[in-house]
Amino acid sequence: MDFFKTMDLQGEGQKPVPAETEKVRCLIIGSGPAGYTAAIYAARANLKPVLYTGLQAGGQLTTTTEVENFPGYPDGITGPEMMEEFRKQAERFGTDIRFGIATEADFSGKVHKVTIDEGKVIDADAVIIATGATAKYLGLEAERKYQGMGVSACATCDGFFYKNKDVAVVGGGDTAAEEATYLAGLCSKVYLIVRRNVLRASKAMQEKVLNTRNIEILWEHQVTDLFGENGVEGAVLVKKKGTPQEEAVRLRIDGFFLAIGHTPNSDVFKKYIDTDEVGYIKTIPGTSKTNVPGVFAAGDVQDPHYRQAVTAAGSGCMAAIDAERYLSEIKK
Repeated sequence: MDFFKTMDLQGEGQKPVPAETEKVRCLIIGSGPAGYTAAIYAARANLKPVLYTGLQAGGQLTTTTEVENFPGYPDGITGPEMMEEFRKQAERFGTDIRFGIATEADFSGKVHKVTIDEGKVIDADAVIIATGATAKYLGLEAERKYQGMGVSACATCDGFFYKNKDVAVVGGGDTAAEEATYLAGLCSKVYLIVRRNVLRASKAMQEKVLNTRNIEILWEHQVTDLFGENGVEGAVLVKKKGTPQEEAVRLRIDGFFLAIGHTPNSDVFKKYIDTDEVGYIKTIPGTSKTNVPGVFAAGDVQDPHYRQAVTAAGSGCMAAIDAERYLSEIKK
């Protein structure tokens, strides 16, 4: 791995200029509930953590309007407000919070090297990866327009807001089936929009969906747009696209849920860190430890199952405690 900045130097015989290097005890990459909670615990343990926020300071919760299921907020709180409180608490205990993106990593030695913004190199004794996962979207302009106004990628996070209303779920796999079944317990009607004429979900999940009276499967439908004045009021679909039976459909709904998967933000670390086939970082069960000593993972980057703010925060706590114990051991 090249730890040198590329510079346009005049004349022959010029050597590359070494990149700026900084030594830290504990480096945290990511600033969602997992990253900030890890920072709070690490700072209180006097690990002097340095946290790089990534592109989206505060993580996925900054795109969520109301959060009503995080303990300690009986009246609810907006996602951005909650993440701002997390940040302030981490700073209060001495976390050095910086804006920057991890662009390269070298975990081949005892000191772990992470390159920030393709330039600065951080030498860390312990690294906590809390880079999260990114929900997959269809790529419609309307998805951005209605983000937090009817468009969601998490039924368990936002389903409550659509109690006794009509919603749609896009997808045909286990995640879509689970989301649709969950929403069916809250909503009057759930439309499961499936591009093909079969479900990819497991047999058990298929049966669950088919036996839930208020779930209607729209086979061979594709979403092309969303509409509404102050939020989602409906979706524009194409049925049997590209066939002689092609038909435009307008579907009245109050909420639109994406369930076509998440992409864990782990690519930078895959050369050294074990992941599953999707890219979720593998941790030793019951811990935040990865296959590399001194490197820990927390939050959605290692959690394909729950993907909740509260579980991410809990795993951030685990990662900080695991890091503190690791650093204590290597000092002996």
